[in-house]
Amino acid sequence: MNRFTVAWTWIARKIRDLRPQLRLCLRVTVAALLSFVLGRSLNIPLGGLWAVLTAVVVTQMSVGGSLKATIEYLVGTLGGALYAGMIAVLVQPADEISLLIALAVTVAPLALLAALNTNFRVAPFTAVIVVLGSSVTHGGPVVAALDRVLEVVIGGLIGLAVSLLLFPARAHHLAIEAAAVMLDRMAGSLPELLMGFTRTLDEKEMLRRQDHIGQAFIRLTAIAAEAMRERTAYLAFEPDPGPLLRTLLRLRHDIVMIGRAAVVPLSEPLQQRLEPPLAGVSWTAVDYLRGSSAALVARRCPPPLAAADAAFDGYADAVAALRREGLTRGLPGDAVERLFALGFALEQLRRDFKDLEQRVREYARSTRGTDQKNKN
Repeated sequence: MNRFTVAWTWIARKIRDLRPQLRLCLRVTVAALLSFVLGRSLNIPLGGLWAVLTAVVVTQMSVGGSLKATIEYLVGTLGGALYAGMIAVLVQPADEISLLIALAVTVAPLALLAALNTNFRVAPFTAVIVVLGSSVTHGGPVVAALDRVLEVVIGGLIGLAVSLLLFPARAHHLAIEAAAVMLDRMAGSLPELLMGFTRTLDEKEMLRRQDHIGQAFIRLTAIAAEAMRERTAYLAFEPDPGPLLRTLLRLRHDIVMIGRAAVVPLSEPLQQRLEPPLAGVSWTAVDYLRGSSAALVARRCPPPLAAADAAFDGYADAVAALRREGLTRGLPGDAVERLFALGFALEQLRRDFKDLEQRVREYARSTRGTDQKNKN
């Protein structure tokens, strides 16, 4: 294989990996160009500058994100323009002192409103443009407010239309991919954490893995909120992402509990007896998490849970045998607590696996229902 082939393969792989980002780049560019052309054709002041800026801001990674940004931008702009126009008409700044007073009276309440309600984040910005813009262009505050609202409406509608029509990225699909990433990260961390009961772990590495899982959940939460907006606006007909989100949060808590209990290894006799069943739990749990991740993305039925159930039963039987033999009676209190915490965490993990099975099955059923409707 020559260098050209290697380079082309590398470039193709990078393009494939960056496909969502490249599509967003194309959508933003098209929205900006369309807003500029329409702004110029309507002879909007400043050549449609604010229409272009609005289109760039509201065009987001997903349709749900674009819908949220458009609504927030329109609401904030309308509120800020109306209030600033009213203040400018009442105060009628004729010099720098009166202009300063009008600016303070306009910005202060809107800044407080923006701090209380994020839908009005652009309201102070709009108010500044209306008050100062009218003093510069001498077109009057009412004209400045109307121009500002018109430009934002044009840019917002174009940005939303481009998000819907040009390579639309549904937040539900992005949420499924984010959930799969989180499941894969938990699958990659679980074996290392369970090994902590039989050998000393690298605490920094363990915390780093836990942080990566937490970051994946934060990203999933943000995307799931956009998916809910798509559902509310009837732009998507997918299962409610809320139950999947709650199941993954419980799985995240299970991983955290196991990590806290694994800080110090068990005593030598317990290690010898519990290492084999823990290994069984480890590899079957990893297989189930990764299988669920793949099934979720492919919209297939969940993988069988029988192997993981058998592994959880094997661990419970091993602990019960230790208790019958009296090997847990002489343990220090902290060791007993860690053993109890591990057993509790694994039992919770088992229950949450069953919930995960139901969530994956829901998405598989929703796809079959959609396919049936399309055939009919």
